[in-house]
Amino acid sequence: MHLGESLLLGLKQYGASEIFGIPGDFALPLFKVIEESGILPLYTLSHEPAVGFAADGAARAHGKPSVAAVTYGAGAFNVVNAIAAAYAEKSPVILLSGGPGDSDRSTGLLVHHQAKQLNSQFQMYREVTCDQVVLNDPGTAPDLIARALRNCIAESRPVYIEVPRDRVFSECGSVPYIPIEATPDPDALQACVQEIRWRLKSAKSPVLMVGVEIRRFGLESQVTQLCRNFGIPVVTTFMGRGVLARQKVPLKGTYMGIAGNREVTELVENSDALMLLGVLLSDTNFGVSEKKIDLRNTILACDGQVTLGYHQYTDMPLSALVASLNEKVVPCPRVPPGNERLYPTGAIADNKPITPTDIATAVNDILNDHPTMPIAADMGDCLFTALDIQYTELVAPGYYATMGFGVPAGLGVQAATGRRPLILVGDGAFQMTGWELLNCPRYGWNPVVLVFNNRSWEMLRAFQPESTFNDLDDINYAEVSQSLGGRGYRVSTREQLQSALKNAITDESKFQLIDIVMERGVLSDTLSRFVSGIKNMRATSQAAV
Repeated sequence: MHLGESLLLGLKQYGASEIFGIPGDFALPLFKVIEESGILPLYTLSHEPAVGFAADGAARAHGKPSVAAVTYGAGAFNVVNAIAAAYAEKSPVILLSGGPGDSDRSTGLLVHHQAKQLNSQFQMYREVTCDQVVLNDPGTAPDLIARALRNCIAESRPVYIEVPRDRVFSECGSVPYIPIEATPDPDALQACVQEIRWRLKSAKSPVLMVGVEIRRFGLESQVTQLCRNFGIPVVTTFMGRGVLARQKVPLKGTYMGIAGNREVTELVENSDALMLLGVLLSDTNFGVSEKKIDLRNTILACDGQVTLGYHQYTDMPLSALVASLNEKVVPCPRVPPGNERLYPTGAIADNKPITPTDIATAVNDILNDHPTMPIAADMGDCLFTALDIQYTELVAPGYYATMGFGVPAGLGVQAATGRRPLILVGDGAFQMTGWELLNCPRYGWNPVVLVFNNRSWEMLRAFQPESTFNDLDDINYAEVSQSLGGRGYRVSTREQLQSALKNAITDESKFQLIDIVMERGVLSDTLSRFVSGIKNMRATSQAAV
């Protein structure tokens, strides 16, 4: 067995099931092995950022590592932003990069694709991955690969593996399997669980808030049982939207502070025992709180530790905590769980212009008569509109907030799960990565794509309305989609939107794109309130400084 085969078999052993990539000269030997061995399917795309976003979308969708493969320098530098997004939002992406060989390093000349030093790429990825290895010694390569893959899964964050082009066919042993789960100190775990139970049982209004780590660490079924055992209201964070979507949990809704449902906001902010399970303390999750949440009254379980006020338990894996909490149940129902709020339905077919709420309403009507679809949303009002669509799996850059995520992430979702996704994307983000739809006919992908076409970077305009650089040209994306191998519809009225959606959902032969023409300045109510909340947070912080 040679190093290339050993690496691919190791990836498969640790749960990876697909590779997205773009070849280049330093990576050609590795891509040859990928293609000819058939160990993992390879999907080549058109631009490196999309490769990273597709792997991220796949990893989020199936809860396992997914692979992005690129060449040295021009390829790896080009995918940095997508890997940074995966790192920020704890998505287990494995970045494979080709690298210079000994013959390249020994010429005394600068190597093409080199930036500053030959190892500048490696040094850069130390900032946005949780482990980095260079496989320049086939003897040590198996252990290095195992360490990186183990850390990728244990931390649910990207890792960087560089493969020098002249080492791919070197003889190499198999990659060992390192157990993933860390075992906490049993006494500390018992003390932590007892303290949590006491807090929840003695509280008058306990609330359980779930976040992205629940999905990342494959704990949705266990947390579902925990929700039933506790019998207290359950909400998700903005980032955690879509968690528990396929579980029977009576969710109250998604917490969005002043931007969201008032009942949910009051429930969370008035809780005297708010348990944050797998929740990241980011500004997008809590920057729009109507009143500041007192963290001394919260139970925060995230990043492998548990914090209760000023009391902290370290080395406390979320999986071990949830399992122990489920062992001896002490129900503490203080507030009836209830069901999540109703989503808008009953779209009106008339000649009025389309708003984001109209889009959500029309989608909800369609999905009531068809199987639920996973959603991939880009950043912008398309993501905030997704919050008004019936609860389903959602992948979106809710914290890192990068544009260009939606289309390639949706393709990653379909490649990983086989399910047809609904992709929500603004026209600005579509101009970045929407062209990746041209790869759909080759792989049989058939997403339904809704382009929010207001000829504008509308979310940026919401923060700075006086700037004209937010204006974009009017492009007929319906015509473009025909050239890319799909079917397109251009709509500007509510009646046209409903008709296009019905046709798009029923036609599964190719990807469907609906170019939804809207007026500039028309925002969803949720985004309007969110922008206001972020502005207030910044003003308050500035005043404090």
